[in-house]
Amino acid sequence: MLTISYLKYATILSLVFFLTCSQCGADETKTLDWEEVKKTAQGQTVDWYMWGGSPTVNKYVNGFLAENLKKKYNITLRQVPVTDIAEVVSKLVVEKQAGKESGGSVDLMWINGENFRTCKSGNLLYGPFAAILPNIKYVDRTSPAVANDFGTPVDDMESPWGSAQMVMIYDSARVSEPPQSIPTLIDWIRNNPGRFAYPAPPDFTGSAFVRHFFYNAAGSVDKWQGDYTEEELQHAADTTYKQLLELKPFLWRQGATYPESPVRMNTLFADGIIDFSFSYNQGEASRNILDGLFPESVRTYVFEEGTISNTHFVAIPYNAKDKAGAMVVANYLLSPEAQLEKANSQVWGDFSVLKLDRLPREWQEKYRSLPRGDATLSDSQLQSHQLPEPPSKILVYLEKGWEKHVLKGR
Repeated sequence: MLTISYLKYATILSLVFFLTCSQCGADETKTLDWEEVKKTAQGQTVDWYMWGGSPTVNKYVNGFLAENLKKKYNITLRQVPVTDIAEVVSKLVVEKQAGKESGGSVDLMWINGENFRTCKSGNLLYGPFAAILPNIKYVDRTSPAVANDFGTPVDDMESPWGSAQMVMIYDSARVSEPPQSIPTLIDWIRNNPGRFAYPAPPDFTGSAFVRHFFYNAAGSVDKWQGDYTEEELQHAADTTYKQLLELKPFLWRQGATYPESPVRMNTLFADGIIDFSFSYNQGEASRNILDGLFPESVRTYVFEEGTISNTHFVAIPYNAKDKAGAMVVANYLLSPEAQLEKANSQVWGDFSVLKLDRLPREWQEKYRSLPRGDATLSDSQLQSHQLPEPPSKILVYLEKGWEKHVLKGR
């Protein structure tokens, strides 16, 4: 009896240690008992700070996820919408400097790219935690898109929950032969003045569009995943700015103003003011057809040279109040049922991060029979045309350069 009590005490003690440290090592994570985590998480409220600009995403989070987390784990999931997660990162920086090591208001963040790099380098994250999530077994953690986040090693400091790939959107009733590459798109824009627009960076979708021009101007994709010189980066970036600046007079409103968001760009497209939209969600066009925003003749495609894809993650701040609840949420996001619901084009259409051959057979069949929507490309079409994101340093460099040389350029 004494031995059993001691072991129970030791398990709880190790759990408390794990849930209060902000930079635990891999050895400490091995002592974690998942059943104890779930018990600790019961009754907690997880405040998830995330981009709130998509009604489709918000409905999935506040409907399916919140309802199931409450029913299965007695966890209250509370979405806290933000325009830019960088605002939350800045808040964490201030709290770290002020020595606020616990009781933070942010339990979970939807994060990737430069924001993750900032958090990781500034010790603003709790973990490593992803390796101990039971459902991580369904994920190929050796995949470069999962092991690295815009060039920054993940090291289990964040957990994947979806993947995305940029697709071009067009109305086949208006444009019968859309341009199939960046060079032919440039020609199309010049020959059809006023009929194209893109959101102004640092909007994420607009920034992704600029990165495609960067890859085209540089004449290489792989170079930027390894070693490159500052001179090479500056030359490729300057060529990018030059191309985009020369296109300004041919854009919607002659480039005097840019759509402030993908939502605005979609509205311009739906109203017939511009002939193309694009999205970092391969299923968004099908979703918009179902919602009545787009006509049924809308379709999507990817460039012959490919389009950029990435993985999005969730992370737990170092001083989160409800770490156990956040871990259970992160794990549920990786469950076959949550990923299947999210992948449904009638719900969201976001790519699953799960490896199909790692799932139980019944779940494999469910994924294979999932409705995609007429405007959504097949997995094989998308995955055979995927390009990696450049490191976050290049992303920031291009965004700042675009504002200086293109937005304010003449």
